[in-house]
Amino acid sequence: MAREGLDGRAERGASEGGGEGSVRAALEGEDARERLFRLGAEALTDPELLGLLWGAGARTRALAEQLLAPAGGLKALVQQDPRALCARPGLGQLRTAQLLAALELGRRAQRVVERRPRLRTPRDIATYLAPQLGALRREVFHVLCFNARNVLLLDARVAEGTINACMVDPREVFAAAITARATAIVLAHNHPSGDPEPSAQDVGLTAQLVEAGRMLGIKVLDHVVLGSGNYVSMRERGDVPPLEGEDRGPWRMAGERG
Repeated sequence: MAREGLDGRAERGASEGGGEGSVRAALEGEDARERLFRLGAEALTDPELLGLLWGAGARTRALAEQLLAPAGGLKALVQQDPRALCARPGLGQLRTAQLLAALELGRRAQRVVERRPRLRTPRDIATYLAPQLGALRREVFHVLCFNARNVLLLDARVAEGTINACMVDPREVFAAAITARATAIVLAHNHPSGDPEPSAQDVGLTAQLVEAGRMLGIKVLDHVVLGSGNYVSMRERGDVPPLEGEDRGPWRMAGERG
């Protein structure tokens, strides 16, 4: 006899003529729901979570496993073009929309709650930006604008590119800083490949922007490159010239005394 689940779905499946397969699918989905409430969502595998998102049962979990295996995991799957996902067997617009909506909710839940947070180190910058940039399929370039008290005044996305390149106009970078009346900025962009190692173009652009900042009286503190769960601070690497009166190494925000 099918046992009663959280919402009685297993029993109803049998009584409505779903047969033994429907009962088994409902019970498996019920087990995943029970473990979620008992152990937390982090205890479930990616296929199990997708199965719950799309409707508990062995069929949807099998679909999730088939999609995740060749894609290289959840992150690789969601980095695909939404139209390509819709065309995958068993997905369609509804399940694709559910998947992308769930991902976006997760990203938003990780965002810094403070409207104007203090970000004092490269790690703070990477932690702040990771929810926005972590799963993007293309490179984007951000300028984080700060006042003399280390408070973030503006986080401006000034350029969007392709999977491995992003053209940045220095005028857009400093237009954002001037608009925010910033005394210092941190440059940041992502590498969708997952490898945060700066390219020669990244180093050259940074040198150009540092020099432009000197002429405008705006300090370029760092250029942080985000990869897959990691980052590189070009200041710490020595690719950004030290600020006047400071040695190479970890930077302090404008106006911060250590």
